[in-house]
Amino acid sequence: KVRNKSFLEAVVAGCTLVAYADGVDRPEEKKKMMGFLRNSEVLSVFSVDEVIAIFDKYGKQFEFDHQIGQASALQAVAKVKTNEAEARLMVRVCCAVGAADGNFDDNEKAVVRKICAELGLNPKDFDLA
Repeated sequence: KVRNKSFLEAVVAGCTLVAYADGVDRPEEKKKMMGFLRNSEVLSVFSVDEVIAIFDKYGKQFEFDHQIGQASALQAVAKVKTNEAEARLMVRVCCAVGAADGNFDDNEKAVVRKICAELGLNPKDFDLA
């Protein structure tokens, strides 16, 4: 299997953006992300430790300064812009993470719309209009 580190980084960065949209990363959001990664044919080759390290890297940036965290995470997200299938999948995962606590709120949806803008995707394709 090919280890697609840039896709992993983008997915985890996108999930971190959504998790911190309301200022707090919830366990349900992390569980949803980990569930996707474990079941992904492409991403299941990565260890839990690698995933946690990436999530923590972005999470610490958010805790230091929300705008710096957001800019850094969006930069990682942008790395999959040239692969539409990966970009679309990443947005779907971010939507699932946003809904993981039973409430895909306006702040989380706004963040996913930013991710769509970064990737050149139409938010309407993901019911985010």
